[in-house]
Order: sequence, then C-alpha cells, then structure tokens
Amino acid sequence: MKNDNGRKLKEPKYCLDNSVIGDSWRMFRIMSEFVEGFDGMSALDVPAVTIYGSARTAQDSEYYLLAEKIAAGLVGEGFGVITGGGPGIMEAANKGAFNAGGISVGLNINLPHEQNLNPYANFSLDFKYFFVRKVMLMKYSSGFVCMPGGFGSMDELFESLTLIQTERIKPFPIVLVGSKFWGGLVEWIEDKMVGNGTISPDDISLFKVLDDPNEVVAYLKKNCDPQNFR
Repeated sequence: MKNDNGRKLKEPKYCLDNSVIGDSWRMFRIMSEFVEGFDGMSALDVPAVTIYGSARTAQDSEYYLLAEKIAAGLVGEGFGVITGGGPGIMEAANKGAFNAGGISVGLNINLPHEQNLNPYANFSLDFKYFFVRKVMLMKYSSGFVCMPGGFGSMDELFESLTLIQTERIKPFPIVLVGSKFWGGLVEWIEDKMVGNGTISPDDISLFKVLDDPNEVVAYLKKNCDPQNFR
C-alpha cells in the first residue's frame, strides 16, 4: 500500500477493539433492563399516572405538599402513582399514594452521588439507564403530572411532547402544575416556537397548566385512557 507520494505505508492491523466488546456486553445489559422492566411493570393491575419533578424540593415546599395531595387524590380515583423513586417531588408523590393506600411505584435510577429509593414506594425497580426508565414511564402511564423540576424533568416533558406531536405514541394528558413556575416557559414557547413557526399553534394544546390539586385530579380522571399503552 502506497500513499500519494509513492511511499510505502504499513498495512493496517485489523483487531476487535475492547470498546467494541464492551459495547456488545452493554447491549445485553440494556436488554436485561428492558426485560425486567416490562415483566415488573406489566404486573400493575390499575391505570397509573406518573408524577415527576425536582429531587431537590424540600419537604416543607408548597410543591412537595401539592404533589402529595395530587397523588392521594389520584389514588382516590382508582389510579396508581409512578415516580422516579428518589427524594423531593418523587418522594412526595410516593408518600401521598402510599398513605392513601394505593399503588406507589418507584423506578429508581442508579447515580454516583444520588439517589436512594424513598421509603414510600411499595413497588420498585432499579435502572442504570435513563432511557430505559423513560420507556417504562411512557408505556405504563395514562397521564403525566409535571411538577417544577430541573433538566431531568424538562427532558421527560419535552420527550413526551415530541412523541405525541410526531404521533409515535397515542396522546395522553400532560399537566404542568404551578403557573408561577411554568408561566415563563409557556410564554417563551408561544412567543419563540409558535412565533417563529417551529411548532404549530395547535401544539400548545398538548399540555395543560393548572394550580389546584383537585382540578389536576379531575382533569386526569376525565382525559386519561387507561388502555393507551396496554
């Protein structure tokens, strides 16, 4: 083998890179998480609503108490509650469902510095990969309640909106709780996204902003289809 200058080049050595081997085993770990997740979540015998939000929310926060009330109200209407299993909003929602005598699911993610499963989940699964956990949340939820949160909450919110917008999944109700928190984002979406034509004006109807916990529960009761993902 020669280059453009006529100099002889060394023949390449073909070998199986260790990273390729690692990727192959990673594939099996991912498959294992999917199998365990599907097997575990398929045992749920009631429709469920996912509640997510910041893991940093303090127990005396108005949003912590609000998530707790919403979860209890959902149990009263025959729903189970699913969270990411951690502290903050997730703990509040699991606590509300648990104390109301309902199904309280915690899908915990293994992170270097956080998080431990909160004590209010009466059914739990552990995950290494965020994207596997998000599939479980999408598949086994009849609706989403989005409490104030950080990057992770935004990721889950916008992925669900994208999947509904592109008709990759059947539509389900998405409630943003807390107009003080979400108001600026909604205004930006209307001004920048709708205003610049990057989304349709109709896409604003894919979510609902509410403040009152009773209104949240009533809205989900009216609009959830428990057969969406079964």
